[in-house]
Amino acid sequence: MIRIRDIALRPGEGTTQLFQAAARLLKCTQKEILRLQIVKRSIDARKKQDVRIVYTVDVAVKGDERQRIERAKNPKVTQSAYRPYHLPVPASQPGHRPVVVGFGPGGMFAALTLAEAGLRPIVLERGLDAQTRHEKVSRFWESGELDPDCNVQFGEGGAGTFSDGKLNTGTRDDRNGFVLEQLVRFGAQESILYDAKPHIGTDVLLHVVQNLRTRVIELGGTVEFGAKLTAIGRENGAVSSVTYEQRGEAHTLPCSHLILAIGHSARDTFGMLLAAGVPMEPKPFSMGVRIEHRQALIDAAQYGPFAGHPALPAADYKLNCHLPDGTSAYTFCMCPGGYVVAAASETGGVATNGMSYSGRDGENANAALLVTLRPADFPHDGPLGGAKWQREIEETAFRAGGSNYRAPAQRAGDFLARRPSTALGTVKPTYRPGVTLCDLHDVLPRRITDTLERAIPVLGQQLRGFDDPDAVLTAPETRSSSPVRILRDETLQSVLRGLYPCGEGAGYAGGITSASVDGVRCAEAVIASLA
Repeated sequence: MIRIRDIALRPGEGTTQLFQAAARLLKCTQKEILRLQIVKRSIDARKKQDVRIVYTVDVAVKGDERQRIERAKNPKVTQSAYRPYHLPVPASQPGHRPVVVGFGPGGMFAALTLAEAGLRPIVLERGLDAQTRHEKVSRFWESGELDPDCNVQFGEGGAGTFSDGKLNTGTRDDRNGFVLEQLVRFGAQESILYDAKPHIGTDVLLHVVQNLRTRVIELGGTVEFGAKLTAIGRENGAVSSVTYEQRGEAHTLPCSHLILAIGHSARDTFGMLLAAGVPMEPKPFSMGVRIEHRQALIDAAQYGPFAGHPALPAADYKLNCHLPDGTSAYTFCMCPGGYVVAAASETGGVATNGMSYSGRDGENANAALLVTLRPADFPHDGPLGGAKWQREIEETAFRAGGSNYRAPAQRAGDFLARRPSTALGTVKPTYRPGVTLCDLHDVLPRRITDTLERAIPVLGQQLRGFDDPDAVLTAPETRSSSPVRILRDETLQSVLRGLYPCGEGAGYAGGITSASVDGVRCAEAVIASLA
């Protein structure tokens, strides 16, 4: 097929204009175009008076494609370079079925890849199935009744299920396309295949993850919920078994290939692995707050007079700044038309996250506003120093919120003036079970508050209204990524052979797509070991 880049249309123009533009660039008639497929769609809002929707398309045409490309004489017109991903085939069957611990993005795609290869994986997930998990999370948001083993962090689909399903990734890997195609196969909207900033939405993801699980089981896999890993057996420097607890009983499975996709919040499992001698190290990560604005303000800042146009989605942003003293802050996991949500997984701690439904039609926008932290910044030594710091901040926030899972919050104007908030302005916080107004300088470490104080005005220069005094800061955002890296070599194995640390929790991914890709890679490594 022929690839055509950078077709810019006005908001409201659609398929007809897309065909017309493709024909014009190819110097042919529309009837000569047999098929047109959108490869990428993005929004160019650099010129507020002339917002455009920009497309890359692949087209099939009558006649010789190479001659068509030569006749076009346009650098935007080239040969399509689509390369499909091919699943590997194992050379032999292992003596024991491979085990995958965790059924978040990394674990799901590791299990799917193994299942498609005929290896019948066994999945151990400490949380519950998506439907039961949704009920428990909803109950927590309404009443503050937390289940430490089934919440926003733990359960089918992992933490990503309750964070909008954003699929942005900075990694260039042929497996990215495979991951997106599988998500569509299991129920995600087809637009994620070509949108520059694809997202699924929490409401749709709940069904996608269940359909993926059904496929794993159809292929002979097993998915055990409420199954918490408690020990790894070893013989001669290699994994020999796994022990897990389920419904109060201990079970042991023989195992020679263990993919460990435990997520970034399994602090008790990190502790078990460290005690068992699995090498790990502290790694840089980020903490801060959720910042919440009215979505109309973000739309106006990004789209100018086109704000509210029905052909344009709720606007998003991605900001960062490097300050003169070497510190830095940035926004992450921005949720247009979204909600700030309670994301605690430990009794007596408060943590926040952000999510959107597929329609992204909520009144507010929110994003994590984070400060980059390095091991030298941690007040505690050792591989789990960052995790210990996280827990301390979450416990402080719990007490500041009222010891009932309400989150401490403050107007941005009050935060910058270093005075406690006593009333809200135009932005009404969406966090449930609710917020307690306070001074976040009493909740967060000075290393974080000092950086945020200097960063917010700078980011306000990048996005008009970002430093709106009525913006609400809700704390703490502590779970943006793992504070730990479980070491692995070029075969993706730990020094404990047969153990494959995987995904975001192991320190090798930074979102749904990259974690899913790492799950595929770890499954490939298991398959390669069977040669």
